[in-house]
Amino acid sequence: MRRRAAAPRSLLASLERRGVRLDLAPVRRLLSRLGDPQRGVAAVLVGGTNGKGSTAALLAAIACAAGYRTGLYTSPHLEEPRERLRFGGKAIAAAALEELVAEVVAAAGDEPPTYFEALTVAAWLWFHRQDAELAVLEVGLGGRLDATNACEPLLSLVTSVALDHGEYLGGTLAAVAREKAGIFRRGHAALAWAPEPEVARALAAAAGEIGVALRRVDQESRVVAATPLAGGGQRVSLVARGTRYRLDLPLAGDHQVANLALALAAAEELRQRGFARLDETAVAAGVAGCRWPGRMEEVLLPAGQRLLLDGAHNPAAAHRLAAAVAAREGRVDLLFGVLADKDAVGIWRALAPVAGRVTLCEPSSPRAQPVRALARITGNREATLVPAAAQALERALRQRPRVLLVTGSLVLVGEVRRLARERWGEPTPAADVPSWSPPRPPRRASG
Repeated sequence: MRRRAAAPRSLLASLERRGVRLDLAPVRRLLSRLGDPQRGVAAVLVGGTNGKGSTAALLAAIACAAGYRTGLYTSPHLEEPRERLRFGGKAIAAAALEELVAEVVAAAGDEPPTYFEALTVAAWLWFHRQDAELAVLEVGLGGRLDATNACEPLLSLVTSVALDHGEYLGGTLAAVAREKAGIFRRGHAALAWAPEPEVARALAAAAGEIGVALRRVDQESRVVAATPLAGGGQRVSLVARGTRYRLDLPLAGDHQVANLALALAAAEELRQRGFARLDETAVAAGVAGCRWPGRMEEVLLPAGQRLLLDGAHNPAAAHRLAAAVAAREGRVDLLFGVLADKDAVGIWRALAPVAGRVTLCEPSSPRAQPVRALARITGNREATLVPAAAQALERALRQRPRVLLVTGSLVLVGEVRRLARERWGEPTPAADVPSWSPPRPPRRASG
C-alpha cells in the first residue's frame, strides 16, 4: 500500500527545525536535481530591510495588469505558508503546495532543505510549470547567500536598508548593505532606494566591484503630492525621470510612496528589456489593484472601533509606522508584541510618541518575548500585561479605543487577523486576498 505524503505543514514544520542556512550550494544542487526550473524565466530579486514585500507586490501587480504571466514569491506569511507563492495575483492552492513540498523534499534525498529553501524551490517549480514570463522574488535574509539568489536575475532592487538580523548580516549599515548588494549581477540593471549616505556608499562600492551601473531611485524621483483617500491608501503624484505619474496607491504611509517609486523604476527598466506592455496604463491599473495585507491595514469593527494592523518589527520600520500614524490618527491605543530576537527597545522608542494605552502580549511563536520581560524592556509601568493574544485583544478593545494599533511582529498581526475574522467575519484570509485584481470600473448612475 502506497503511503500518503505528509501535509505541507508537517513537512515544513520538520524543516523549520533546521533553522537558517546561508549557503547557496545546497539549494543550487536541489534545483539542478529538479531540472533547474529557475532557468528560462525572467527574474527580479527584491532585497533590502524594509519595504521588500510591498515593492515586490507592486511590481508584480503592474506586470499582471500588463497581461504578463507573473509569479510572486514573498516571505514571511501572515496566516499560512501558501500566501508566499502567488501567480497572477492568486495564492497557490493548499493541495498544490502539498504536492510541491513533498516533491522538493523527495528530490533533496539525504540533504534535506531548510524551510525557506523548500518554499523557494517549490516556488520555482510552480512558476516554471505555469509558464511564467516573469517572476518577482522577495529576498529572505540578506541577499548574497539567500536561497532566492540561486537564480540569475534580470533586474535587482534594494529597498531601504536598516539594522536587522545583526547576527547574520553585521552590525553596521555598510555591512548590511554589502550583503544586500550580493543580488547584483554584472551586465544587468540594479536599482536602489538609498537616501542614507553610508548605505549609498556601500551599495555603490559593491556595484563598482561587480561591474553594475547602480541607479539611485531616491535621487531620480520627486513626490509632488500625496493625499489620503477616503477608503484608505493615498493619491500620489510623483515625477520619475521626467515622467509624471498620478496614481491611486492602496497602501498608506510616506514609506509606501518610496516603495512605489522603486517599483515604477523597475517597471521602466523591464520595459526597456523587452516587457513592452509595462506602460503607464499598466502602471495605473497595477498600482490601483494591488493589495498587501498587514501593512497599515485597517479593519472596521461593528462598534465603530478600528484595528490598524502593521507588522513593523525593527526600529526603522517602527519609526516609519509611527510617522504615518501620527499624521493620520495622532495618538492611538497599542497592542504590542515582539519576538525575542528583535530590538524591542528600539521598536518601542519609535512607537512610544504615538502610544496611548498599551497592552503587551506574546505572539504565538516559541520565539516570543515574554510579556514581563517586554514590560522591563519597554519600561512602561502602566502597560497591561496579557500573554495570550486572544485575551489581550479582548482586554484592549474593552477599553473602547477609537483606534487600536496592533504591531511589533507579523506573527502577531497574522494571529489578530484570524481572531478578528473568527469573531466579526473580517478581514478576509490573507491567502484569499489577491495581490492584484483589476480595478472596478466606476458605477453608472441609475435611471
